[in-house]
Amino acid sequence: MNALEPCGKGRLANLLVLLCFLIPALLAAGPNDSLNPDTSAVRKGRLAGVLVAQGTLYAASITGLYYAWYRGYPQSSFHLFNDGNEWMQVDKFGHAITTYYISRIGYSTYRWAGVPEKRAAWFGGLLGFAYMLNIEILDGFSSEWGFSPADLTANTLGTMSFIAQQLAWHEQRFSLKYSYHQTQFAQYRPDLLGDNLIQQMIKDYNGHSYWISGNISAFLPAPSKFPKWLNIAVGYGAGGMTGAFGNTLVHNGQPVPVYQRYRRFLLSIDVDLTRIPTKSKVLKGIFTVLSFIKIPAPALEYNSLGQFKAYAFYY
Repeated sequence: MNALEPCGKGRLANLLVLLCFLIPALLAAGPNDSLNPDTSAVRKGRLAGVLVAQGTLYAASITGLYYAWYRGYPQSSFHLFNDGNEWMQVDKFGHAITTYYISRIGYSTYRWAGVPEKRAAWFGGLLGFAYMLNIEILDGFSSEWGFSPADLTANTLGTMSFIAQQLAWHEQRFSLKYSYHQTQFAQYRPDLLGDNLIQQMIKDYNGHSYWISGNISAFLPAPSKFPKWLNIAVGYGAGGMTGAFGNTLVHNGQPVPVYQRYRRFLLSIDVDLTRIPTKSKVLKGIFTVLSFIKIPAPALEYNSLGQFKAYAFYY
């Protein structure tokens, strides 16, 4: 496999992370990412359970990733790999959102165990950063890839976006989110972009959009009756990509249409599911797990082709 055409190891890692760290939140989630109100002391039994669960999930997912992926490719001495221009940086947003949500869920579990908020924010944030750092190190010893400074930068931004908000506001007023729509490009490179819907949701960056979703009511005076769940979101995506660094004209002996690669910039409304009032713990858990998804809604797009577009329903 050519190192210039990676087949999605980082995307597989991101999926494993979401499965391992977001699903447990379904079992015990509370409003606004806090699994339990402030406590006067650390609950040692809960904290021990959290640490054991995190260690088990970490070991199982890293081990599974190694045997499912890295073991099948040649190893080398530790080295760097410059992939900063890959996929027009859309994949870097994927790194940031993954690290952000590991940090967010890590924080919630520590708060549930009674860890003071400031420490929980730092411990949760560093948990996300450390997990993804291990994956980058595995990359560094693989001859097919290498340690990516660009990935490390994206991971750092994801972690710090969580920590900074939690320390400054004691809540997440800006959330990182993901949305996906199917595109025409995957049919020409199913090996790279996926040959079914599930694979394409992970591999086809043409259909990925990554968002910064800001909560409006969080910046209004406390008596405001503005809906607490209504957000405004700005997004980024790209299109026209049939290769990681550049487009290909022929694949498996078949011609690939010529596409111009472009960036898209988006503006839309959104819903903060964690701020929807409900007394149901099950619904709170579901809303927490689904909170990384940008809700389909009307949107405006400006792209680097110089086009303005309006969508009645963008996803």
